[in-house]
Amino acid sequence: MNSERTFALLRDYESRNVTLLDPDGSWPIVWECAKGVHVWDAQGKKYLDLTAAFGVAAAGHANPRVVRAGQRQMAKLLHAMGDVHPHALKAQLARELSRITFERWSRITHHASRVSGKTIFCNSGFEAVEAALKTALLATGKRGVIAFEGAYHGLGYGALNATHRDHFRGAFRSQLREFGHFVPFPVAADGSRLQSKSGKKNEPTHVGCHEVVKRIRRILSREKIGAMLVEPVQARGGINVPPPEFLPLLRSLCDEHGALLILDEIYTGFGRTGKWFACEHSRVMPDLVCLGKALTGGFPLSACVGRADVMDAAWPVSQGEAIHTSTFLGHPVGCAMALAQIAEVRRLKLWQRSARLGKLLLAELQSAVGHRPSVVSARGLGLMAGLELRRADGSPATAESLRLIKAMLRRGYILLPEGEHANVISFTPPLTISEPQLRRTVATLEEVLS
Repeated sequence: MNSERTFALLRDYESRNVTLLDPDGSWPIVWECAKGVHVWDAQGKKYLDLTAAFGVAAAGHANPRVVRAGQRQMAKLLHAMGDVHPHALKAQLARELSRITFERWSRITHHASRVSGKTIFCNSGFEAVEAALKTALLATGKRGVIAFEGAYHGLGYGALNATHRDHFRGAFRSQLREFGHFVPFPVAADGSRLQSKSGKKNEPTHVGCHEVVKRIRRILSREKIGAMLVEPVQARGGINVPPPEFLPLLRSLCDEHGALLILDEIYTGFGRTGKWFACEHSRVMPDLVCLGKALTGGFPLSACVGRADVMDAAWPVSQGEAIHTSTFLGHPVGCAMALAQIAEVRRLKLWQRSARLGKLLLAELQSAVGHRPSVVSARGLGLMAGLELRRADGSPATAESLRLIKAMLRRGYILLPEGEHANVISFTPPLTISEPQLRRTVATLEEVLS
């Protein structure tokens, strides 16, 4: 089926709020197939994917070992019964998630005792967040949650209370309990700022950790807060990297006030930032962690993994009717693919590759665009980088960013805009991307900017 026919069907039969269909035909393309770091459209044109399809394809699109694991499982057991009759892979994956999260972290942080994790399996990222929010309420008895400006934790009604952007929450505010309390997200001053526009109109202001802690303490003094929910690096918020002391400060505040620290590692997990998980840069162990996207490499499966003692304190032993479950909980195909994906991350040492290539990418971006007045900063951690564009008056260069992304698409490069104003061009490629491919991407970007 050609692209025009696909677009016509979408216009007629899909809700019009889902897919942006640009009248001039410049956006989107119709994906036909994907393998490794490349995507082919319906006309057979080849593209280099700098998005990993929202960070999902960490080990490459259609990784052969992950695909084979899914195919074998489909032929054997396509569906099981969620919270009733289990299958072996669900148990094996729960054990593996404990090993790569809390058991590893207790060694890294030199915890006094061995810590293990227990898992609630879900389907999409926002469901893992909502499972974590439920856990925090049950464990602490306190409804309030501190979240951060720029945060994106998904669009379910529970998660919306902690997703900051009014674009997502505004239309549904009358049906939300609004138990989220938002404070600024601090941004690291690590030299990635390419220039200062101090005093310019519309320039974004950045609040340091000290001021953030003060604001959190004010909320804690007047509200019953059961959890702090945070992305170690904000993705959809604009690739915002906090100072290294940020997560340790949140950990201390949670310990002091009897709240749980929930880390949303849905985007940052499985090697994306140069560590298995982004919290390892700060050597901070959360109470709960939300996982998704790269967990399976392409199958809808997510997980809320919590410290075993926290999970046991929160959730009662099942008496045959779980109070949080779903039809496809711990889907056997997803579990098989997740186990294969974790093995691939480990076999290929993708976190090490991400750390090395991420430094190269950031240096190349800074070198290529550092002298351009439209570029405010190139920033990132591992293979999670962003290029922020603003106009001379400091206002977000939204239209310019989108034109640049479309121009790159015409040249065979898939990129996405991030940030509230869609003026941050993000780079989250498959972790299997090569050094020459990254250099070629930046060189093409420089040509387009010129």
